[in-house]
Amino acid sequence: MKNKGFYAAMLAAGLLSLAACNQSTQKTETNMTDSTAAVQLPVAKDFEKAVDGKEVKLFTLKNSKGVEAAITNYGGRLVSLLVPDKSGKMVDVIAGPAGLDGFQSEKPNFFGATIGRYGNRIGGAKFTLEGKEYSLPVNNGPNTLHGGKDGFNAKVWDAKQVDGQTVELNYTAADGEEGFPGNLKTTVVFKLTDDNAVEINYTATTDKATVINLTNHSFFNLNGVGSGEILKHTLQIDADGITAVDDKLIPTGKIAPVQNTPFDFRKPTEIGSRIGEGDEQIKNGGGYDHNFVLNKHDLKTAIATLQGDKTGIVMEVFTDEPGIQFYSGNFMAGKVNFKGGAKDEYRTALCLETQHFPDSPNKPSFPTTELKPGQTYKTTTIYKFSAK
Repeated sequence: MKNKGFYAAMLAAGLLSLAACNQSTQKTETNMTDSTAAVQLPVAKDFEKAVDGKEVKLFTLKNSKGVEAAITNYGGRLVSLLVPDKSGKMVDVIAGPAGLDGFQSEKPNFFGATIGRYGNRIGGAKFTLEGKEYSLPVNNGPNTLHGGKDGFNAKVWDAKQVDGQTVELNYTAADGEEGFPGNLKTTVVFKLTDDNAVEINYTATTDKATVINLTNHSFFNLNGVGSGEILKHTLQIDADGITAVDDKLIPTGKIAPVQNTPFDFRKPTEIGSRIGEGDEQIKNGGGYDHNFVLNKHDLKTAIATLQGDKTGIVMEVFTDEPGIQFYSGNFMAGKVNFKGGAKDEYRTALCLETQHFPDSPNKPSFPTTELKPGQTYKTTTIYKFSAK
């Protein structure tokens, strides 16, 4: 009887242990499911607020492949873009806040924004057009950056959702706004295509001679928001030269060849492999923050290709612009809260901003950025995604 009691106790203990083990396994599996939950777009209500008397909203797009994008009319921003990685898992490749408050918390805030009226820097915060000098706000050392202190990134655009894959944004900048001449009527159309591309079409007209250089300032991390530095991403840019800059990041006017420098991305190259070299231009930019002078191209050929090292996600950039600014996140300082609880830590995202060259209004040798009455500014940029 004693032995039978002993074995019965052992059997009961074993069953309890097995049950506990099963509960532990189930709990672990639940936690794994939670931690790998499908990534989602931001919540629309977190953008629904009046700013300067105009309603801000979040617009969502979805294509036939299940790729989704979110765009807000506050600053004409690309907020999120969910694309599949090499295993088919959706990844949000756009770094930035989860709601409107995050975009307003730290100013200036360019995350995902449409930049205007003039993207990039204008040296000395002034330029001369048709014999008249125009003074602009100083907001980047002695220079003007991305349209001034209150550029297009801080405006509430008029918006309409054309269809499930297209959003149209409109904004008219008044004559004299941020020091620029002319009433500038601007339209930006975001389209999510069925081949997993975000196509951005810009048009603008003016009633007075002005300068214009529009771009999109999305911060990309192809491993996903909050996944760490982008230094192991590989990048290829079809450019033989850059516009060399001084220590204030204003072009000197010289086109510097990339050959035998850390700026040679003509073949796929790991971004971090040469970013710490003692090159003068690297020192001036604190890393990469330079305009690449693109070789001859059209909208049918990718001029830049970026690949995430963990996800295998590939982004190809197509544009009819003459340049692209590669910015390696050198000034990210952990001040802005990102989606998923991450922050804008140092070099955890990068930008590839298609554009005319910085300081073109003061550099007659650069492609012109002048727009006159009767002319229509028109340009297209495409970010196309795949995985391998």
